[in-house]
Amino acid sequence: MTNRRGPFGRTLCAMITPFTEAGALDLEGARRLAGRLAAEGCDGLVLNGTTGESPTTTDAEKADLIRAVREAVGDRVSLVAGVGTADTRHTVELALTAGKAGADGVLVVTPYYSRPPQESLETHFRQVADASGLPVMLYDIPGRTGTRIEPETMIRLAEHPRIVAVKDCSYDFLGTQKVLAHTELAYYAGCDEHVLALYAVGAAGCVSTVANAVPGRIAAVLDAFDAGDTARATELQLRATPLIEAMMDSGLPGTVTAKALLGRLGLPAGPVRAPLLPAGRETADGLLARYQELMAV
Repeated sequence: MTNRRGPFGRTLCAMITPFTEAGALDLEGARRLAGRLAAEGCDGLVLNGTTGESPTTTDAEKADLIRAVREAVGDRVSLVAGVGTADTRHTVELALTAGKAGADGVLVVTPYYSRPPQESLETHFRQVADASGLPVMLYDIPGRTGTRIEPETMIRLAEHPRIVAVKDCSYDFLGTQKVLAHTELAYYAGCDEHVLALYAVGAAGCVSTVANAVPGRIAAVLDAFDAGDTARATELQLRATPLIEAMMDSGLPGTVTAKALLGRLGLPAGPVRAPLLPAGRETADGLLARYQELMAV
């Protein structure tokens, strides 16, 4: 049996940010949801990521959320705070605030829309890592940001003592393996359909949106692999595929589908903030059906 643990844990949830029906931050709901995730298999939580609707939460709300979740989970799980923006100065400010609020690390996405060249990307990430004092997880998601962190850039960034991990949504499995082969960076699958595949080639774990609803089922895939039962790990990954597809490949953001399903399960979620719109009844019904099918086996 292996006992793999990355710098932030193994089974991380990209946690939604609960809101009240009036649209305000629901800190009590966040405490309840974080406690459930910690109790059911997550050893790390990513707060204030895009699944947590970071583009529409204020800097003060982001800090309040970190403090509330830290109160709820104590030291049982690691807390990684999303701080990435398109502005290096603002990203540094958010990283410093996250550390003061109780985060164990920061998630820094590639600056979006401006599509900076690789040299600018490298400078951006180094400046944030230099300033924050916290370990950094890079977030590579070119489909959203418009810019890939190229493998060669990633290999250079791995030399920085505080750049320790990557949330990988690159959809470039060969490039990912190249970085894994040449660095000590802890890779986390950021796409739920890649959890087992990336773990099998040396990743540290995952940052899962689907874990908002089924944390134990995501953790079980990695547990089986660690126990040497690769056939069981494969079976569990494939069993989860219908729910993964419903949540992550429906044409709606994972935030929308996660909140719709959590709402049907009576768990803290609340509405999404504009410009996002809630899932329709038919979508929510389908999500609940896929959830019930998974939990029945």
